[in-house]
Amino acid sequence: MHTKIDRDHLWHPYAPAVNPPPVNGAVSASGTHIRLADGDELIDAISSWWCAAHGHNRPEILAAVRGQSEKLSHVMFAGFTHGPAIALAEELLKKLPPRLNRIFFADSGSVAVECAAKMAIQYQFARGLRKKSRLAALRGGYHGDTIGAMALSDPGGMHTIFSGLLPKHFFADRPKCRFDAEWDDADFSPMRKLLDDHADEIAAVIAEPVFQGANAMNIYHPEYLRQLRRACDEHDVLLIFDEIATGFGRTGKLFAMDHAEVVPDIMCIGKILSGGVLTLAAAIASEHVSDVISEGGRGAFLHGPTFMANPLACAAAAASVRLLDAYDWRNNVLSMERQMRRELAEARDLAGVDDVRVLGAIAVIEVKKIPSSARVMEIVRKHGVWLRPFGRWIYAMPPFITPEDEVKLITDAMKELAHG
Repeated sequence: MHTKIDRDHLWHPYAPAVNPPPVNGAVSASGTHIRLADGDELIDAISSWWCAAHGHNRPEILAAVRGQSEKLSHVMFAGFTHGPAIALAEELLKKLPPRLNRIFFADSGSVAVECAAKMAIQYQFARGLRKKSRLAALRGGYHGDTIGAMALSDPGGMHTIFSGLLPKHFFADRPKCRFDAEWDDADFSPMRKLLDDHADEIAAVIAEPVFQGANAMNIYHPEYLRQLRRACDEHDVLLIFDEIATGFGRTGKLFAMDHAEVVPDIMCIGKILSGGVLTLAAAIASEHVSDVISEGGRGAFLHGPTFMANPLACAAAAASVRLLDAYDWRNNVLSMERQMRRELAEARDLAGVDDVRVLGAIAVIEVKKIPSSARVMEIVRKHGVWLRPFGRWIYAMPPFITPEDEVKLITDAMKELAHG
């Protein structure tokens, strides 16, 4: 493997181009393992950025892509439709709440968030409420790295340096009431006040339900979502849930919103959607939202990605969604949750640890300081477990098929990292 070309010319995510940190040369992957060029293998404890939840190279997904590639690899979705998009829609409609039934496919999670934000604003425009042209979001939220998605993410998070470039939205303090704690109604007060004061300017509120990802790794009480749904209805504001990281089982429920039994007006999905094989996402709206947009204002929704509903990606995603009925992912995730809670409990007593959080197939150790990249790589290779800490979080989101002995290796590696 020609790693000099990589080091001199390839710019990796969240890394400098000059003197970049070391990378692992991957040559193949199967199940929970990534095989490296030097012959070693790593357990993928973060599902390759949370998407390979069924494991790598699932034969069902690969067969679907291979079969589709012999028929139609791509066709524009304007003026055409095709079998994989229809088949995927059929599979999704079996899983989605009946209220969410208008599916707009996008290239990636960030683009799905951009679409959802545009839908909300075009919805209000079509109703003649043109002043409702901003959104509200939560501090601690993360919705992606494109301009519109960054603007809806925590303004004090990783995108701070781009603040001059971003549209200005409203932000409420993030939820603090823990998932398994007694609910404190004061937790919703900041959002309630924000909506009381600015509802005439707000088209929608966007939130990651129950679990805030890359800007907080925060797991919060489901009651917040119930209060949010009621408040949005009272203030004539749409509700958008970003289920890109949490959808399709990651929190132990099919969707994280199911913990609160709440349904939004628009939902974004991605990551697990295509089983970690090809990039695909969607913004899914209620029929009411799509009808208002279609019948008022300019009629057509003003967005159209070139690779929207790519047939190969749709074929992969349909197979990935079908897998949710092919094995007991729910029991796997809940067993993993119990094991990670038990094995990570002792990390709470470490001097450098501020908190330990576990929900479903998500485990987070919040530390005072992340070890150096060299130390991280040393522990990764020692334990044979791929972890990629960032911010102040050592986290794991293993594939749903990860066996108990491999979960133990993951928690051992996390605890050693937490030691510093």
